[in-house]
Amino acid sequence: MNQKKQVLILCTGNSCRSIMAEAMLNAKLGDCLEAQSSGVKASGKVNPHAQALL
Repeated sequence: MNQKKQVLILCTGNSCRSIMAEAMLNAKLGDCLEAQSSGVKASGKVNPHAQALL
């Protein structure tokens, strides 16, 4: 049985860098891992520049 590794990307606001890293890891390595992102003071909003790139 081959289980996917789980990766958590943690940052302060979870509005830009961690969301981008999550998306890139899932896009490139989604067959072998599952990435999620979170923030210690999550804003609940995605940075508009990051949103445009995603």
